[in-house]
Amino acid sequence: MNTFYHLCFVVQDIGRATEDLTSTLGVTWSPVRAGTLGDWDYNIVFSVEGPPFFEVIQGPAGSPWDATDGSRFDHIGYWSEDVMADKERLVDRGAPIEFDSCPYGRSFTYHRLDSIGARIELVDLSVQPGFLETWAPDAAAMPALDLDDPTTGPVAPNY
Repeated sequence: MNTFYHLCFVVQDIGRATEDLTSTLGVTWSPVRAGTLGDWDYNIVFSVEGPPFFEVIQGPAGSPWDATDGSRFDHIGYWSEDVMADKERLVDRGAPIEFDSCPYGRSFTYHRLDSIGARIELVDLSVQPGFLETWAPDAAAMPALDLDDPTTGPVAPNY
């Protein structure tokens, strides 16, 4: 099985969400950072513990992180050696693109999996050094998703 590197929650109140995860699970956090993608300003934070990391994002209405209808689990994040090729592979496997950041000069995509009510995120592996420097300076390099791995194809589960 391929290794994901983070689980993301999209929230209405990033302070409350991180405080709740700290008080209930003992999660510690890097400093919250502000970001912009297109016309959307957002706040983002990653747990210190990881991988896998917790990611929490608070974004405005209409953004890819819109939590107008309530805070929720949003996506599972994977590194990709080739986002362009891997995003097409996920589409071919039944996970349509819900949001593509490439037109905004970024290199991640969200793919919808209605059966789990969440998305899969592919993030270009080339940005991993910056991620590690910003969020997890003591963490080791993480592997990329391998969609050629036979365990990631449409194989019946072995319970």
